[in-house]
Amino acid sequence: MHIDAALEAILLQYWGYTSFRPNQKEVITSICEKKDTLLLLATGGGKSICYQVPGIYLGGLTLVISPLVALMHDQVHQLTHRGIAAAYIDASLTFRETQIIYDNVASGHIKFLYISPERLQ
Repeated sequence: MHIDAALEAILLQYWGYTSFRPNQKEVITSICEKKDTLLLLATGGGKSICYQVPGIYLGGLTLVISPLVALMHDQVHQLTHRGIAAAYIDASLTFRETQIIYDNVASGHIKFLYISPERLQ
């Protein structure tokens, strides 16, 4: 399957959209071709899809570092609602909860891991 068709199939399957917003497809294709890519969009401009679609297309784990805890929680909720394995690690979790998530990451059960910058230590 051609990359454009594969990306559009992912967009339709998980988000129910038949086409990308302006500039999204170019950015997503660049990421999927493993090129260094910088994207600046306003709030609500569709940035999340620009890393989520390539994350699904490329396979493996996608690590998202965000200082916005509420956004991490919302993104994980939205992804899991779509049947995509996602988790977050922030200061609200217990040591045991964090260990369970790390175990799930190590075993390949998590596709997207959102982590706050302070947890990188």
